[in-house]
Amino acid sequence: MSIPHGLLALLDQRPMYGYQLRAEFERATGATWPLNIGQVYTTLTRLERDGQVVGQATDEEGRQRYEITAVGRETLRTWFTDPVTLGDRPRDELAIKLALAALSPGLDVQAVVQNQRVATMQRLQELTRLKRDAPTPSAEDLAWTLVLDNLRYMAEAELRWLDHCEGALARVRPPTAPPTSDPDPDAASDLATDPTQESLR
Repeated sequence: MSIPHGLLALLDQRPMYGYQLRAEFERATGATWPLNIGQVYTTLTRLERDGQVVGQATDEEGRQRYEITAVGRETLRTWFTDPVTLGDRPRDELAIKLALAALSPGLDVQAVVQNQRVATMQRLQELTRLKRDAPTPSAEDLAWTLVLDNLRYMAEAELRWLDHCEGALARVRPPTAPPTSDPDPDAASDLATDPTQESLR
């Protein structure tokens, strides 16, 4: 998510302090994308430099509210209006990881897929629990509910994609059975003739 646009959207509601912005951002997203206060103030500094927000006079406690400017509102309007493209999104580390794993000789790619499947399934179960235990959505909770549903659908899609990857890899790189060691014929003979050894088995 674009942190600058997220802060502009919050400031479009009313002027806020940095700590208020962080709290409202995390409330809206259910802390899915937690922000540290340093990120908030660094972003505010850049937005102020670009004329998109302006800092008000500090209060008696030394706190400074920020408010959105006309330039910031135009930036926000454009962000809401323009669709998000694949080029705007961060690279998918999992897709890159599996693509490179498929090219790595000697690597058990199926194990990589299975490890990810277990982690994704656990994540989906946790998200489903949050959805089940959440109160009936109100207008204030709508933002968090939308984010939660998005994460659940993404996890479900990731599991389907992992199934596809496993099938494709099985066709191209069938899993090899782990090597089995041949039993020592002398040891087998000893076990057959020595009853004390047989009792230890």
